[in-house]
Amino acid sequence: MLYFVGAGLISGAVVHHPLDPARYTTIAVAGVGVFLAATVVNEFLLTKDRPPLGRALVVIGASLLLSFGIGMLSGGLQHFDDFPARGSVLVPLGIVVSFVAFVVKDAETPSRRVLSPLGLAVLLVAGGGYVGLSTLAAGMGTASEGGGHSHGGGAPENDEHRTPSEPSTSENGSTAPSGSRTPSGAPSAGTGADGGDGADTVPGHADDGHDH
Repeated sequence: MLYFVGAGLISGAVVHHPLDPARYTTIAVAGVGVFLAATVVNEFLLTKDRPPLGRALVVIGASLLLSFGIGMLSGGLQHFDDFPARGSVLVPLGIVVSFVAFVVKDAETPSRRVLSPLGLAVLLVAGGGYVGLSTLAAGMGTASEGGGHSHGGGAPENDEHRTPSEPSTSENGSTAPSGSRTPSGAPSAGTGADGGDGADTVPGHADDGHDH
């Protein structure tokens, strides 16, 4: 269980790292700790023949490398649709790293097997996978072009219509909303047409707080 939890944390951190480096670095460190804890329990506590210090360090280092290889492979596959370009690199690289780490970690398998025909086959599979996934990622990128919206790239459109809230300057220098024009020659507020007390005001603006 610790093996799988650690690998799962690392895989999520590796593939999502560009989105929030600080957060996913923390998750990766936690995954490494869980995976190494599983290695210690499985390789040292639950076994009768404990390896010497040198071999123990090799096992720990290879386990750490294996955790990242598995994380790159599983994370790149699971989130290929979300990060095509990144997934096309992570998947083949994860295959190679996992193979090398597994060979080094196994005490019964000689390290020179990395350069064996099996190692060459793994390298060819990884290379073919990279070419295929890169082509697929490029096709997905081309298909997505033109489907999105351009923000900030185009020139602003000219608005030939003045909104009602734009102020317009009257002949006497005062400003008033363009939606309410004062008739030319209309008496000012507070003075009626016959010089009275302002009974003759502009229709629709009586007692509305606007001065004309």
